[in-house]
Amino acid sequence: MWRRSVVSRISSRISVSSSSLPTNPRLIPWSRELCIVNSFTEPPLPSESTAKLGITGVRSDANRVFASGTVAAAATTGEVSSRVAAVAGLGHHYARCYWELSKARLSMLVVATSGTGYILGTGNAAISFPGLCYTCAGTMMIAASANSLNQIFEISNDAKMKRTMLRPLPSGRISVPHAVAWATIAGASGACLLASKTNMLAAGLASANLVLYAFVYTPLKQLHPINTWVGAVVGAIPPLLGWAAASGQISYNSMILPAALYFWQIPHFMALAHLCRNDYAAGGYKMLSLFDPSGKRIAAVALRNCFYMVPLGFIAYDWGLTSSWFCLESTLLTIAIAATAFSFYRDRTMHKARKMFHASLLFLPVFMSGLLLHRVSNDNQQQQLVAEEEAGLSKEVKAPRRKKRVAQPPVAYASAAPFPFLPAPSFYSP
Repeated sequence: MWRRSVVSRISSRISVSSSSLPTNPRLIPWSRELCIVNSFTEPPLPSESTAKLGITGVRSDANRVFASGTVAAAATTGEVSSRVAAVAGLGHHYARCYWELSKARLSMLVVATSGTGYILGTGNAAISFPGLCYTCAGTMMIAASANSLNQIFEISNDAKMKRTMLRPLPSGRISVPHAVAWATIAGASGACLLASKTNMLAAGLASANLVLYAFVYTPLKQLHPINTWVGAVVGAIPPLLGWAAASGQISYNSMILPAALYFWQIPHFMALAHLCRNDYAAGGYKMLSLFDPSGKRIAAVALRNCFYMVPLGFIAYDWGLTSSWFCLESTLLTIAIAATAFSFYRDRTMHKARKMFHASLLFLPVFMSGLLLHRVSNDNQQQQLVAEEEAGLSKEVKAPRRKKRVAQPPVAYASAAPFPFLPAPSFYSP
């Protein structure tokens, strides 16, 4: 008890004495400084002291300038990147429009036929790869121009068809003057490239094909079903163009691949016309399928043109363009596509037409590959003749036979095939 009372009295006295004593900074030198430090944010410096110390606020201004410069640089970088993105987007937009105007996949097929014709036209000479590249590039430009002009003339028709209404011109993604300028530049550049790097015959064939496609075939699509056969002529010219670019002339041998392309296009387009019958009717195109509701006539036309391709392999061998193996391969290919055409003739349904269409897509690359694989140059022909002579054959007996085979004229059905209502072709023999 006494201890607690003593402690309480001492503590009360200390508290009273401490409250009554004056605050002397010398006795507690750290007390005010502690308070100032605890409440200190940024010590203001008087202007006189800053002037004496040489501190003029340059550091704060530099910080502000640096911060504003960083913001301006970021804004400039963002603006440049946005402009680059806009330019890239615009370039992609127009590249896509040019791709669709040119019908690039169809144009590449045309280039493939032209390149095949160029290789076949070299004969026993070495293939000039720069010449092949120039021929393919010029053909691509001409095909792109022709397809673009075709779409320019058919804007209203394409807008009515489901499969074409999203093309650049009907959808408004590109203007008509822009498309005309693109088609003009592409066509002129392709013709000039062929004229300067190959020969005038190839350039003339390319220009004639462009005019035939854009200004004859395109308006005929709205006038008469014969447009399909005119379009087949257009598709047959590119391999002839390639042959002329390589050899500078046109011969009997140069007509084999164009004839195959001509006859091949008939079943190909007949199947397509049957599959897109409603679209063609909506677009106002006068296809043969619109005047043949049963499909019997277009099936007969397709089947007949498949049979026209049977002799081509034998003619290619007889004229010395390929080896005898190509006869067998081309015959098997032709029988395969004729089987699909016969199936379509018996049962004229969409499924059978689609099978014939797919068979036609497979036929052309295999046929051209066979031509390239089995082509025979003049050197190989001479080696064959020497081998036959060593086997005991007489050169005097063999020479007139060879002369007769070389001089054999082309078959006469090449002029009768475009018109499906003409009688069966007759073969001309000298």
